[in-house]
Amino acid sequence: MSASRLRSLGVDPATGKETYAVTRPGGCLDALADAHALTSAATLLAVVGAVLDADNASDAELAAFVPPLHMALGECVGVIAESTVTSGSTPPSRTARP
Repeated sequence: MSASRLRSLGVDPATGKETYAVTRPGGCLDALADAHALTSAATLLAVVGAVLDADNASDAELAAFVPPLHMALGECVGVIAESTVTSGSTPPSRTARP
């Protein structure tokens, strides 16, 4: 079993500050952090997709998306890896998209 780790739970609406918790794999807060990570990644995907579809962003504007995309991808990989370890299954293979 993996060690506990510091995870984001989202933004506190009262203060506007990010809320973090040390989560236990498989615990309630871990599930909440997983849901937040996947929701955040989906939102970021939509925003980046809209910017790319507009086709008028500068290289500097596009480069600004690299750190948050990297962080979101890392969180999603962590969610997948943790669910694979706890379920004992292997992750599904990726198929090429048309």
